[in-house]
Amino acid sequence: MKPFTKFSSRIVPLPIANVDTDQIIPARFLKTTSKEGLDQQLFYDWRYEADGTPKPDFILNQPRARGAAILLAGDNFGCGSSREHAPWALTQFGFRAVISTSFADIFKQNSLKNSLLPLVVPAEAHAMLLQAVEGDPDLEATVDLESQTLSVASGLRIQFPIDRFAKMCLLEGVDQLGYVLKQEEAIAAFEQKRSVSINTLA
Repeated sequence: MKPFTKFSSRIVPLPIANVDTDQIIPARFLKTTSKEGLDQQLFYDWRYEADGTPKPDFILNQPRARGAAILLAGDNFGCGSSREHAPWALTQFGFRAVISTSFADIFKQNSLKNSLLPLVVPAEAHAMLLQAVEGDPDLEATVDLESQTLSVASGLRIQFPIDRFAKMCLLEGVDQLGYVLKQEEAIAAFEQKRSVSINTLA
């Protein structure tokens, strides 16, 4: 994982509540263990006709979504079954943050482990963001994980919560296993000290 850095991006609105992981990426695409190509399967059944033709009215098929890194989702985003493929597909498309009023817990944890920031905001702030984006499709927001703030040019600034350990891992660009491996020297020193203590007692 790369360290999660401050960035600015256009916002892609998808204000639909209770979007489950099977809608994010249908179960038939879960056979792969590779992340490659999952961007093409993101929201597949909403994004394409039965013959594979892109639906022009779906937001991800519109020019405003190209290169965008922030998805403005509806409430309870990522509910349903557990699958890491959901955050994989979102990050492969280019998203680095998803904004919602709430996330399903398993999806949230999977996202944090895959460098996708699930950014929770109050309902009032969510409504203001949606209104601003509808008024200006090119509106950009800045996500600053270090200060835990989301800000837009209009002056709106939102503080968002995040687990301290998850924040540290994102900023350092490591997952949980990577964090443990970085402590290898300290662990070895502890084990050596412990071994000496046990031998002394014996």
